[in-house]
Order: sequence, then structure tokens, then C-alpha cells
Amino acid sequence: MTREPVVAGQFYPGGKDNLLRDLSEMIPDRKDKIDAIGAIVPHAGYMCSGFVAGEVYGKLKQKDTYIILGPNHTGHGSQFASCKESWLTPLGTVDIDIEMLDAMMRETDLITDDESAHAFEHSIEVQVPFVQKTAPSAKIVPVTVQNGTLPELEEVSEAIVSAMKGAPGSAMILASSDMTHYEPRNAAEKKDKLAIQKVIDIDPEGLLKVVMENSISMCGCIPSAIMLMCAKKMNALKSELVKYSDSGDATGDTSSVVGYAGMVVY
Repeated sequence: MTREPVVAGQFYPGGKDNLLRDLSEMIPDRKDKIDAIGAIVPHAGYMCSGFVAGEVYGKLKQKDTYIILGPNHTGHGSQFASCKESWLTPLGTVDIDIEMLDAMMRETDLITDDESAHAFEHSIEVQVPFVQKTAPSAKIVPVTVQNGTLPELEEVSEAIVSAMKGAPGSAMILASSDMTHYEPRNAAEKKDKLAIQKVIDIDPEGLLKVVMENSISMCGCIPSAIMLMCAKKMNALKSELVKYSDSGDATGDTSSVVGYAGMVVY
């Protein structure tokens, strides 16, 4: 079974040549790659957020497996849903790291095999071409996240870290998230700086708290918190903001923007 793309031709080009051209323009050819534990990358249409995502992918040292955590915008499927079917994009097929996923599922019953959660969800799909371009032989483990209590997030992060440590190859965690949605640029940037600082501090609980207390509409807040929990367990030393932008840079409308932050934890 193969998951067919659902936002090709909408969020990113539907043809191979055009997609490769756009990815080459968005991903800088950097020599100083970072051996990252995790990263936060936006998931809007490439026209709006692709250059932010590309800056992050350009800094990442290639891995064998990418565990991609994305928010579940559709509400379909289970709370923490993965799947075992390969993913198709205009660049070809990406296989699931079944061994890594099985290891995660042995550690927790919270992560389930549920294809329905991925059927119409874009937050993970838009990351896959970036992975294909920067790590052509890599596999993925996609997990959509709807919600979760702090103990549940800790349990999921423990399962991910255990699976990563037991894997024969290298792996990292991508948290797919946009930042503040549909507020004036100045207000969005002010709010987003609060959340970004908690990521820089590698403070998952602080991120969840500041997002709630300040009504920050960061859709991938929980995936980002799980990534930070994993990073702490893996003794991450540093987190940095690679690039920040908003939709106004592409549309010219700064009265109601969506913010995009690209961050790397290592």
C-alpha cells in the first residue's frame, strides 16, 4: 500500500521537474552541516514558508531516518497516529522505517498504526520532498498528534528516544509547525518570540505554558514539545533560530499573517 499525495499541486509543485527546481532554490548548499537531534520546520505552501524550511534542511547533516511529528488538522484518526504504508510524492516513493516504528510502538500503546489520520493531512506531507532532496535514501516515521497530557507526551518522547537509541542507523526528529496564525505582523512576531525563546531554552513545558497563557496559535506546539522532550533526554546542548519569516513576505499583506520559524536543536 502507498499513501498518495494530497496537496501536490497546491502546497508544492505537482510535477517532478518544477518541484526539484523549487527545492534547489529554497535549500542552500551549506558545508557547515549540523548533526541535529531535532528541528522545527513550517508546513505552509512552499511560496510562503518554503525558504524558511529550506534554510533548516540546508543546515542538517543527513540521517538514515526522519521521525516527522505533525499536528493533526483534520481530526481524523487516533491521538498519536503513524502508518506503515510508503509515501509517494512527485519525487518518488519514501519507505517507512518499520523497525523504528515497531520499536516505538513496543514502548507505548499511545502510538498506533492508523492510516486514516494521514489520509488528508498536509503537515507531514510537505516535509517529505525536502527529506527526499537532502537525504535521498532516508526512510521516515510519520506521526500525527492531536493532543495529549504532559505524562502522555513524556511517554511518547520516551518511546521515541528508546527507539532511536536502539536503531542501527542515525535518526532525528522533525516537528512540523507554523507559528501565530492570522494576526497583524507586529502582534504575531511579539507572540512568536515568546515561543521561540522557550525552544531556544530547550524547555518543552515552558513552551506549552507560554503558548497557552498568551493564546499563541502555534499549530505544532505539541509536536514541538515532544521533540524538545526527546532532545533533553538525549542531552541536547544548544537550540538556535535559523530563520523567521511570515506570510506577508510572500503576499505583501502584513495585516493578517502566519508566522514561520525554522529551528535546530543539537
